[in-house]
Amino acid sequence: MGVSGARARATGGRALHGGRTCRAVVAAVVVGVLALTGCGVTRGDDGGENRRLRMMIPNSPGGGYDQTGRAATRVMETAGLTGRFEVSNVIGASGTVAMQRLVNERGAQDLLMTMGLGVVGATYTNGSDARVSGATPIAQLIEEQEGLLVPAASPFRTVDDLVEAWRADPGSVRVGGGSSPGGPDHLFPMQLADAVGVDPTEVNYIVYDGGGPLTTALLGAKIDVGTSGLGEFEGQLADGSLRVLAVSGEERLDGVDAPTLVESGIDLVFTNWRGVLAPPGIPDSVRDEHIALLEEMHATAAWQDALEANGWVDAFRTGDDFGEFLVEQDERVAGTLKDLGLL
Repeated sequence: MGVSGARARATGGRALHGGRTCRAVVAAVVVGVLALTGCGVTRGDDGGENRRLRMMIPNSPGGGYDQTGRAATRVMETAGLTGRFEVSNVIGASGTVAMQRLVNERGAQDLLMTMGLGVVGATYTNGSDARVSGATPIAQLIEEQEGLLVPAASPFRTVDDLVEAWRADPGSVRVGGGSSPGGPDHLFPMQLADAVGVDPTEVNYIVYDGGGPLTTALLGAKIDVGTSGLGEFEGQLADGSLRVLAVSGEERLDGVDAPTLVESGIDLVFTNWRGVLAPPGIPDSVRDEHIALLEEMHATAAWQDALEANGWVDAFRTGDDFGEFLVEQDERVAGTLKDLGLL
């Protein structure tokens, strides 16, 4: 399969430079437990405030998975849909460590994990067998567009300017992103390059550890363009120190003065996404309980407010529908990474 394909639709990641993390890194777990009140607490049969669950988040506090997971647990707790969640951040190998831990807790009926496109890619690039499609799918929650970010003084005034420079000399355009290979910030520029006739293997992609370092690199002119979700750059966009050349979704983003790629004549739609998994091997009745809980959360006004406040696109799907989507994402990411020579 090509890196992009016609009107490709994908989701999340980071890095071409810096090498590939070996399988052994999966064992190097750094766990930041932010709210822990007793492991192994199961969800009760009587429901409501007596139901106790754990939520695992596969990155550090403040990241996209953390924001999504904590928003969801806060809504469920506040609405009285469940008891207090035990939320823990499991850090390592771009989500691969957390994914392996989820698989290792096979049959655990009280455990959920937020995840997304970046975790799909990380399991491949880190050589892990803990595939997201092998866990129990509960629900996809949101989609989030990527943006093409440049400093205020950039000579690129439009996405056409970027494409012209890219075609002329692909290696001269330094592209930075906040995710490792296979994540959204990595997959997006690779598919964009393919869509505009640039060889993705020639893209000069530089990895940064999240939005903060990426912002510093952009403002310091260490890179020419950044690819990322826009939520972490609101301050810089508001004060004009950063600009957005284009966004990657089907429609323009409210409050962002930038066209979509399609409006700019580029046949590519790309969105990051996040959802919730449970360990493999849980009873169908427990899976259905988890799905019902997320459906109740999704129906609350508080969750709709969280979507609007964070600029997230509602992309709710559950159970087998989400499971089929995960299989498709596995295949798409693996194909893209093979095309890039990373698998």
